[in-house]
Amino acid sequence: MTARKLPIGLQTFSEIIEQGYAYVDKTAHAWAMVSQGKSYFLSRPRRFGKSLFLDTLKELFEGSEALFRGLYIHERWDWSRRHPVIRFDFSVGVLRNREELDQRIDWLLRDNARRLGLIETEWGADIPGRFAELIQAARAATGQPVVILVDEYDKPILDNITDPTGAGAEIREGLKNLYSVMKGHDADIRFVFMTGVTKFSKVSLFSGLNQLEDLTLDERFATLCGYTQSDLETTFGEHLRGVDWARLKQWYNGYGFLGEPVYNPFDILLFIAKGQRFRPYWFETGNPSFLIELLRARRTFLPSLETIEASEEILDSFDIERIDPVTLLFQTGYLTIAGTRDSFGQWLFALRVPNQEVRQALANHLVDAYTDRLPSERLSWQQALYDCLRGGDVEGLIAAIRRLFAGIPWRNFTNNDLPESEGYYASVLYAFFASLNAEIIPEDISNQGQVDLTIKLEGYIYVIEIKVRHGSGSASGLSSDGTDRNDPETSAKPKRRRSGKTDAKQTKESANPALAQIRARDYSAKYRGLPNKGLFELGLVFDSRTRNLAQADWRVA
Repeated sequence: MTARKLPIGLQTFSEIIEQGYAYVDKTAHAWAMVSQGKSYFLSRPRRFGKSLFLDTLKELFEGSEALFRGLYIHERWDWSRRHPVIRFDFSVGVLRNREELDQRIDWLLRDNARRLGLIETEWGADIPGRFAELIQAARAATGQPVVILVDEYDKPILDNITDPTGAGAEIREGLKNLYSVMKGHDADIRFVFMTGVTKFSKVSLFSGLNQLEDLTLDERFATLCGYTQSDLETTFGEHLRGVDWARLKQWYNGYGFLGEPVYNPFDILLFIAKGQRFRPYWFETGNPSFLIELLRARRTFLPSLETIEASEEILDSFDIERIDPVTLLFQTGYLTIAGTRDSFGQWLFALRVPNQEVRQALANHLVDAYTDRLPSERLSWQQALYDCLRGGDVEGLIAAIRRLFAGIPWRNFTNNDLPESEGYYASVLYAFFASLNAEIIPEDISNQGQVDLTIKLEGYIYVIEIKVRHGSGSASGLSSDGTDRNDPETSAKPKRRRSGKTDAKQTKESANPALAQIRARDYSAKYRGLPNKGLFELGLVFDSRTRNLAQADWRVA
């Protein structure tokens, strides 16, 4: 059996079908939507197939029967009825102000009128009036209610997200000016489908569009965009012959929308086309610089990315003036749903990074942002950390950490108090460890409290507590387990261990409070007896003045 051509970058349904490209049949979802409701909204990350599905709906309502032969919906659809389709696509280009947005909408209105064979001579002068006239004229000309499809409805806002009170707010109002027309013409409309990356609140953008049913977290439509495991084994089975399925899942699967997890189609198509080479194809098509800077500006404790829990309200939408990083991380595809639970009447979502591609690529960007160094400079630090972690070389690991923080430019700390923040040091280490694809357990809980980081890599386990010594000479802890810093038990001198102190000036009497806490609370107990190549306890004390390690001690647990 000859493998079909790969539809890389194709978003036109007719071209895919007529030219014999591989196609995953999504028309069962289209039938469910059309037969059960009227107005829908779907949020999915970029490059997930939203535009292709929207184009499929266009061909369906226009009655292009030949394209659907052999597909799920063919025998169920009434091909005798054809509806006029009005389509708005905001995915192309960048709009920087309200004037450019209005010009783009003007062009889209004219383009739709031309395609539908309508004459605009006596239509209203403003955008709402012209859109209303377009709907009414299309209905009158065909005798059928219209279908309205909006692709990437939110892109003009996202292009200006760094200017929330200026261009961003103006463009939001301009889009609201357009979308609000639909409510007043409900009787003339057969179907509405809007797609985007984010979901802005109804108050800020969807005022007047309360009839939209949100499919983003509807398990019935969890696989509407993306490829399932079955899709890969059938439609792309020939292309993926001999693939390491476990590794493929680890790299690209894992996007969850309350149903079966899916792969990003862009990743799979490029993975096949590039000779089954594992690369961050999806991640490289976007620029998360604003998101990275938002995390940094908010002093986000990066290890918490491994254990985020959010309410439905947080994931559902956001306003441009009040952006929650968790909402943006989820809606843009850098976090996904791992599980749900009900608590005190609220539906809570456990979030996680979807897969290895996103985890490593995002971590690399975070490393560059938090250290202010070039990617070429980052690589040597990563290699040194990786070699030490995978070889059980704790002395080498401590030396590599010292070099890492010594290399962070001083300008990173001007006009801010980052060196005083315990979370900063843990976040930098987390980003580096995550970029190495190490297993990270932040705030690792035991029956005695929680240690800051547990790192696992190639059979070695590192239990790490981090503290910061401020100008007064005292060390504050990072973890939130309620440890009393003045408790003599937690500040006791460590027992004899199989290692030497890495600071030659440190005497036997000057105990490391971070290591002392690990020992006093026996954080490593849960890992003793488990198969491993080595279990190490590591206490790191940073100095806020020198912005580097002041003490670093370890022992074999």
